[in-house]
Amino acid sequence: MDATPSQPLFPLFLDLKGRRVLVVGGGKVAARKIEALLDAGAAVVVGAPQLEPALIRLSLQGRITHLAGRFQPGWLDSAWLVIAATGDVTVNRAVADAAHARRIWANVVDDAELASAQLPARVQRGPLQIAISSGGHSPMLARLVRERIEAQFDESLGQLASLLGALRVRIRDRLPDLSARRAFFSRVLNGPALALLRRGQTTAARHAVDAELHLEQPIASGNVALVGAGPGDPGLLTLRALRVLNEADVILHDRLVSDDVLALARRDAERIEVGKQVGGDHDATQARIHALMIALAKAGKRVVRLKGGDPFVFGRGGEELQALHAAGIAFEVVPGITAAVACAAYAGIPLTHREHAQSLHILTAQAKSGDADHDWAALAGAGQTLAFYMGVKGLDRLRDKLLAHGRAAHTPVALIENGSRPQQRVVVGTLAELPDLARAHAVHAPALLIIGEVAAFASQLHWFGAAPLGPTETLCPGAPLARAA
Repeated sequence: MDATPSQPLFPLFLDLKGRRVLVVGGGKVAARKIEALLDAGAAVVVGAPQLEPALIRLSLQGRITHLAGRFQPGWLDSAWLVIAATGDVTVNRAVADAAHARRIWANVVDDAELASAQLPARVQRGPLQIAISSGGHSPMLARLVRERIEAQFDESLGQLASLLGALRVRIRDRLPDLSARRAFFSRVLNGPALALLRRGQTTAARHAVDAELHLEQPIASGNVALVGAGPGDPGLLTLRALRVLNEADVILHDRLVSDDVLALARRDAERIEVGKQVGGDHDATQARIHALMIALAKAGKRVVRLKGGDPFVFGRGGEELQALHAAGIAFEVVPGITAAVACAAYAGIPLTHREHAQSLHILTAQAKSGDADHDWAALAGAGQTLAFYMGVKGLDRLRDKLLAHGRAAHTPVALIENGSRPQQRVVVGTLAELPDLARAHAVHAPALLIIGEVAAFASQLHWFGAAPLGPTETLCPGAPLARAA
C-alpha cells in the first residue's frame, strides 16, 4: 500500500455518525484516535486486553464498547473502519491483513505500508476542516504544516462557515449560476463579515452577508484594526495580530515598528510610515494619522494601524479610536505586549517580587504639555517598581524628584535600550548615578527605565543578548545605537 509521488492518496472526509469503528489497542495513542472518532459521532469499539485510565472512564460512561482480549478477526464484523494502534507490529499486521481481506479501510499507526487509510493532521474551525497528509512519508512534516496553518486562521472562519451553511438554500436560490456564487463568496471573504465575527457582532455579520447576497454594499465596508506590534521581536506578535496583518490592504505603521514584524504582513499590502519625527509637531502629525485612517476606511480599505508595544499604553490608541468613532468607522483592537513587560522579561527583571516589589507603576516621563508630573511622594516609597516610558531625556529631573521625596539614592535602576531586539543593551546602576550612566553609555530611545529593587536582578538573571553594563564599564566603540524617538 505504498504511496508514491505518482500515486497520491485520495483525500476523503467520512461521515461516521452512528457507524461502527474498531480501534485495536488500549493505550494513549489509541485514546487520541478515539477522542477524534467520538467527536465525529462514531460508534467506537475498542479491542484490547487492558485499557488506559481515560478509556476505562469512557467505557464506564457507555461512550465506547470494550472487547477484552487479543485481536480476533470477528471483531471486524459490521465495522466501517479499523485503526490498529497496539504498538505490536505482529498484531497490527494481523489487523491490517484481516481488514484488507474484508475490504475494510484500515489505518495502522506509524506504519504507512500496512495501512490502506491515513488519518491526516487537521485544523478545525467549527464545520470548516483543513486536512494535511504527507501520504505517510513524513507525519511530522504534516504536523508542522498544521501548526503554521493554525496560526493563520482563527475561529471566525468556523463561525462564517456556520453562517453560510444556514444560508445555503437562500444562496443557491438567489444565485443559481455557479460563477455568480463564486463572486459572492469572494466578496464575503474579502468583506467585513470576518472582522465583525471577531468582534462578536454576529447579527451585523449576517447583515453584511445578506447585503452581499442582494448585491448591496454595506454602509461602511472599510474598517481599521488598531494592532500592537510589541517591542520589536516578531516572535512576540500575537496570533490575532498576525492574522489581521495578513488581511490588511493598508498598514500605517510607527517609525520604530521593526522590519522583522513588517515582514510578516501580507506581501501586497501598502505600507505607509506615519511615525512622529524628533522636534516635529506631534499633534499635527497625529491629526494627519486620524485623517488618513478615516479616508482609507471610507474608501473601503481594511486598514491596520500598527503601533509599537500596546496601543493603549502610552500609544495614543484611545485618541485614535475616538477619532474613528466620531467618523463612524468600524474598528477593532488587537493588544500587543507592552514594553514594560517585554523589555523587563528580556533583561531578566521580574517587575514584581514577593520580597522586593508588591506593586508596579507604569508611567510616562512625557505628557501632552511637556514633562509629566506625578505624585512623587507616593512613588518614592520602597517596595514598588517604577517603569518609565519615554524617559531618556528627563533622567536628571526624574532622579532629583525621587531623591527629593525620599527614595533611597542606592535604589537599583536599569535602562533597557532596544529591548527584545538583537541590539538590546541593558545598563544598570543606582538612582543617584542614573543620568551619568545614561550619558556614559550614550543610551538613546527607544529605551525603558526601571527603578526599584527588582532592577538589580538584571545582573543575576540576564539571559538575552550581552550582559548588562554598569558604572565601571566603558562604552564600546561602534556600539549600535537606536534612532532617537
